[in-house]
Amino acid sequence: MSLIIDEQFTLTAELKSEYQSRVIEYARELLQFESVTPDDAGCQAWIAKKLSMLGAKIDTFESHGVSNLIAVISNGDGPDLGFCGHTDVVPAGNLNKWQAPPFAGKIKNDYLIGRGIADMKGGIAAALVAAEMLVLEGSFVGRLWFLITSDEEGDALFGSCEIVKHFKDAKQDLDYCIVGEPTSIKQCGDMLKIGRRGALSFAIQINGKSAHVAYPTQGINAIHHACSIVKDLMKFDWDNRDSNQLGTTMQVTHIDSGLCSDNVIPDAVIINLNIRYTTAYSEDDLIHLVTHIVTRTTNDFSLTTSHACNPYYSAENSKNKLSLIKECKTAINQCTGLLPQTSTAGGTSDGRFFSDICPQVVELGLTNGTIHQENERVHISELGNLTNIYFTVFKKLLSNLNTG
Repeated sequence: MSLIIDEQFTLTAELKSEYQSRVIEYARELLQFESVTPDDAGCQAWIAKKLSMLGAKIDTFESHGVSNLIAVISNGDGPDLGFCGHTDVVPAGNLNKWQAPPFAGKIKNDYLIGRGIADMKGGIAAALVAAEMLVLEGSFVGRLWFLITSDEEGDALFGSCEIVKHFKDAKQDLDYCIVGEPTSIKQCGDMLKIGRRGALSFAIQINGKSAHVAYPTQGINAIHHACSIVKDLMKFDWDNRDSNQLGTTMQVTHIDSGLCSDNVIPDAVIINLNIRYTTAYSEDDLIHLVTHIVTRTTNDFSLTTSHACNPYYSAENSKNKLSLIKECKTAINQCTGLLPQTSTAGGTSDGRFFSDICPQVVELGLTNGTIHQENERVHISELGNLTNIYFTVFKKLLSNLNTG
């Protein structure tokens, strides 16, 4: 449905202050849903109700127990801007270590404490209030999408990837995409993620031949082969293709030769390793390289991969459109006075899925110093700052001057 607005005006300072109080209220309400992954626990119904009041078209669906929400606020022909997030949270951990109940939404010493406040219910609350401000002001043109899943903290098999599939089936894409992950370090807006490295795990079984340790020529020691292979893996210059992005790295995570007997040469060993890689590599590239390195030592092995996550990277310059990175930087500076750093560090995120339907994807959210810990918290002022940043970015990207 299209949103029809009869009157346009600029939000006053008083109204902005009112909305900054509202974001705290929204964040507290979201915290009270005990939405441990993949259970949404009612968060998305609450979000859908708020968005419906703004004239949004709502679509919800489930996939293998995962809840997904696609909502769009439309106002004429213009750019498509997506805000992407997740309602699921990790378990609360040791309840005895919490200063306040993790699902109560309590404020203590000006900090809002609760599981998921930073990662990332506070970001969702800020985006909702920014959307309310945008609709109230009434000058935007285009479509503002909310794409929310309950499967980011888990295996991420039936969440954002399914939302992206819905977009592809509908032949719909996005011009800009903001993922509300907690990217900031000390202050909201001090860091902007412009991509993430991919990840690929390997399990390599090296085969040998068992024998008595007193007769080593009668056996083939699989651990000795493994040591040679690990040495070659460590010597390889994984970073040799990379430039501006945080480089590709390899870490051996586990070596297992099974049951130990101190008088038997081991006939097999499994090497587990994980590679975090940039867009300079593909998954096939990595499999080929690891295979090549192993075959320097032995041809008697088997190799499997798992937990594949693709990398993504957004360039600062964009043809024929505003630069999302530049507009986020400008908004952050305007709202906080900060000059944000850009980074691709950290683990994987759902940004990798949305990069399939959007050429410009960034991650921008609250501070991440307490995420996945007991007493996860954010200062209440940061919620207001993030709301203002989102509103400023939404308004600029959906300006009637940006309809080309």
